Amino acid sequence: MRAGSRKVPRTPITAPDYSRYFTDGTSFACGRDLTGTLSVVRVGELTLHSGQVVACDPFVYLGSGDVQPFTVAVEPGRYAVDAAVATLVRPGAEPGPRPHTRVAAVRLVIRDVEVAGWELALLPGQDPAELGDEQYFGYGVDAGTGCFYDASAENAFPGTQDEEGAVWAAMESVGHGPDVFMAQGEDGHNLAGFTSGWGDGEYPTWIGRAADGSVACFLTDFFVIPHSAEADGQAA
Repeated sequence: MRAGSRKVPRTPITAPDYSRYFTDGTSFACGRDLTGTLSVVRVGELTLHSGQVVACDPFVYLGSGDVQPFTVAVEPGRYAVDAAVATLVRPGAEPGPRPHTRVAAVRLVIRDVEVAGWELALLPGQDPAELGDEQYFGYGVDAGTGCFYDASAENAFPGTQDEEGAVWAAMESVGHGPDVFMAQGEDGHNLAGFTSGWGDGEYPTWIGRAADGSVACFLTDFFVIPHSAEADGQAA
């Protein structure tokens, strides 16, 4: 993960209201000529053998030895992964042969409870106090794809760096639906993958905590929904 920078009208290390992202039918303005409507898509269930969560671009970093899990771990188990998928339209334009969809955010649900607060998910050595205005810690995407997997699955997907193997096969089998997929690796490991919003960039992952302080979810924001729209009250 690296520190990214992005112009937003408020401190970027303050999370928006992500509950809206995962509410079917939420609408928002996207630039001057697009409107979006959100739907929640179940990606699958992710197996965490160690409880140490990794988020990265799998086609660049999986199996490379260059990624680390977040400093906050959870109990081992199987956890649901959901994607907030935005269907984008241009008002008045003729619809195309298939909807224009983008993955706006993805969450790994540890507890299905209301989130009381958000914090940036960090890697060892990262300190939010060192971030300046308009900065955040996020992972780099260079192949248009993000993922969640357990740290113990790092070497469970041989061939990924050579453009072959289970992750590539799962991505290629998606078809015309939202670009989300589950890949089955070796020794009972799996991986939840998804396209990253508009493509390559730097994207933060947040930890949502319940009122009792326990981890409710990990959530990656791909910036499809402008934070300025929320600030201006344009999200419906």
